[in-house]
Amino acid sequence: MSNRDRASNGQNRIWIGSIVIDCTDFPRMMAFWRETLHYVPREPPEKDSVVLKDPEGRGPNLSLNLTSEGPLEPYRLHLDLYSSDPEREVERLLGIGATLKRPAMEGSDFVTLADPDGNVFDVVDKKGWLLGRRA
Repeated sequence: MSNRDRASNGQNRIWIGSIVIDCTDFPRMMAFWRETLHYVPREPPEKDSVVLKDPEGRGPNLSLNLTSEGPLEPYRLHLDLYSSDPEREVERLLGIGATLKRPAMEGSDFVTLADPDGNVFDVVDKKGWLLGRRA
């Protein structure tokens, strides 16, 4: 059986298991991303890493690893966080430690923020959507 046949039969598929973020302030980053996504540790956190999971099992894992490197410029990977109430979410995220990098601009549907370690991410306006689907 070829790899293509295995994939079409539901075997040997590939998917995102975890999105990894390296960080320099591990405790602060873990608190920030737990509050941002309402995720929980998959196992008890180690002193320099944790895998956070969606408690409902819908989203991919988010892994945080302590590193001595700062954020890379220009960044090559970032998260797009979809929101059915983006204005409220941006305010909430700013309140828990995010910083504004790029406000909403006319004709665009996103705001760019940075987490406490300087990693950028976007909050994308998905009004009328519910967890990746149109409501």
